[in-house]
Amino acid sequence: MKKIILFAAFVVVAFATQAQVKFGTKSGLNLSTWGSDAKDLFADVKMQAGFYVGGLVHIPVSENFAIQPELLVSAEGAKATEMGSTVNFNTMFINVPVVAQYKTASGFYVEAGPQLGLLVSAKAKSDGNSEDIKDDLQSTNFSAVLGLGYTMANGFGFGGRYNLGLSNALKDAGDVKVTTSNISIGVHYIFGGKSSKN
Repeated sequence: MKKIILFAAFVVVAFATQAQVKFGTKSGLNLSTWGSDAKDLFADVKMQAGFYVGGLVHIPVSENFAIQPELLVSAEGAKATEMGSTVNFNTMFINVPVVAQYKTASGFYVEAGPQLGLLVSAKAKSDGNSEDIKDDLQSTNFSAVLGLGYTMANGFGFGGRYNLGLSNALKDAGDVKVTTSNISIGVHYIFGGKSSKN
């Protein structure tokens, strides 16, 4: 994990010293759930709605290619059925994706990269009762990010992503591997930034 963070920091600093760095904000809707192995623990697992909000640094490498690290507060989780009752698993992460982005002249882009998630809180809610389950979950979550979107000339844009969890979200789960899965849809605004050449 430390190697990944150090490498990401190196990439950001290296390109930031040469490129016209821009900053931005983004927010939107999460539709998240847990992977298929969760059905070994619960009768039924469905998507749950949440939100994300945060900032980004857009670092152009060439006319069409850029590196974009982000810092996002993300409400995720899943909805499961257990012994006839519906349980809402509400998790809050600080996510740090670092995506490589290819953008066409028209403003459309595709992106992909890794994401590190840091668990902030986790609660299970059912029938008006709430239980803290943070100690039952891993404190970090690694994901692969794939997305596409569109950014207008004025900096406003919209996009969608699919985040596929790669690590087990549960502690002491034995042979059961429960991974996260999240579809995010939202808007962004990229502004300002000075070229280091000026």
